[in-house]
Amino acid sequence: MPSKTAILVVDIQNSLATNPCTKIPHAARVCEAGTSILQVARQIRDTRVREHSLPPGFITVFVQHQESPEEGLLVFGTDPWGLVFKPRQGLENGEDFVVAKSVRTAFSNPVLEQILREHGVEELVIFGIQSECCVEATCHGAIDAGFAITLLSGAHSTYPEPEARPEEIEAQVEARVRARGATVVRWEDAVEVWEKKGQVLGPYQ
Repeated sequence: MPSKTAILVVDIQNSLATNPCTKIPHAARVCEAGTSILQVARQIRDTRVREHSLPPGFITVFVQHQESPEEGLLVFGTDPWGLVFKPRQGLENGEDFVVAKSVRTAFSNPVLEQILREHGVEELVIFGIQSECCVEATCHGAIDAGFAITLLSGAHSTYPEPEARPEEIEAQVEARVRARGATVVRWEDAVEVWEKKGQVLGPYQ
């Protein structure tokens, strides 16, 4: 059975989320949300596969940005580049996936769309860092590719700008992707639906 839903975890990397000198102001909030989202999703997957002999029903893709030393800190193989959330290996019905990128949208790497198409994915649940950069660009790339999108509010954030706080930028991003037909839902509400239905689902319209 196809995995109709994919969770995309965008650029939650050490430099952006754990390094005290370089992390975004709301890194703790994003990481706490990510921990809960992935914990619930993985529990659902394990229950479906091990206890009910059902397919997982979703896949998880970790997007990992990389730069040259001249461009920034996210240099391949370094600690700042490392993922905060590690993909699980050796799952009974497929593994988590990692997709690299060097520009804002994860769809710049054709491997991402190939993985999604091969697994029959139709809808994406997206969260991560930074809201107005790689998260938003990946949302638009997904919409352009024909996928239904759910952006998890409260589970993405960014750095402040001179005239806007991170929370304001988050809201602006959510308004822009919603205007293109995306669903925006609080991550807590999404997880609550998953737990009630025993399945990781996409849009909550």
